[in-house]
Amino acid sequence: MWIIAGSLPDPDFALCAPREDDTPSAVFRDDRLLLRDGRSVPVERGSAALAASCVAACAALRLPPPELALVGDIGAGDGSRALYAMLTERLAAFRPQGIIFHYLFPDVDWHNRVLMAAQALSPRPLLLADAGFMYVAKMSGYAAEYDLFTPDVGELAFLADEKAPHPFYTRGFLLQNDHDVLPLLDRLRNGDHAAPRNLLVKGQADYIVENGEVIGVVSEPSEPAMECIGGTGDIVAGLAAAFAMYGLPPARAALTAARAARLLARRCRPRPDTQAGELIRALPDALAEDLSILL
Repeated sequence: MWIIAGSLPDPDFALCAPREDDTPSAVFRDDRLLLRDGRSVPVERGSAALAASCVAACAALRLPPPELALVGDIGAGDGSRALYAMLTERLAAFRPQGIIFHYLFPDVDWHNRVLMAAQALSPRPLLLADAGFMYVAKMSGYAAEYDLFTPDVGELAFLADEKAPHPFYTRGFLLQNDHDVLPLLDRLRNGDHAAPRNLLVKGQADYIVENGEVIGVVSEPSEPAMECIGGTGDIVAGLAAAFAMYGLPPARAALTAARAARLLARRCRPRPDTQAGELIRALPDALAEDLSILL
């Protein structure tokens, strides 16, 4: 079992927990994530886009979809804390091979409880994080416990700032050039604060970092409209999760995801008003066609 954990911007969305079941946890259809309990989640960006892209990619890779741990939270944190508590209590029963975290309210205490529950498992699950969960992992001081972070350049600047307690306080000089990845990677590698084992830095060029060293840069094919579309970074993170589920090591999964997302963009020829759901809809056919190239 793999688990995707994240929040949705819907205060009425009750906790969706993983379970052992012969039915798929979710399918992606008509630009919506259809859950096994009958609920339908619109896919635009965020945790829904990450989950939908992973579910769609798993279908193409002939893998069972991940189990989903989703909850509504519009910033108060109550939903996120309920999800944290559920994972803390039940992770030993789930015994996941890996967990992919997206945005949850950044509560360091609850983060640490979930992390300790994961560390107590044998074998320890792979831990991947995107979006706001990278923030709380860095704030906790335990970023080095994670196998893969998937930041954009702005998020990388926060991760590289040893003094910033929150992304709002990232120091300005680290954000002066939003394409200058290498100095930020140097700062993160040489700093005295924790860094994850692997990184997929998303941008005009995608940088794949393994144990502090850049092992790949993916910049082609390039579709500039992708920079304008909300949710494209979530799609890349979902692809990285799917390729990790396929059995690729985290850095290789990240490299393959970066390539796959660019081949998907070339296939779709998106416009600035293209929606994330349209791209995810094309994922199964794109992966089926390009899988021999990617793997």
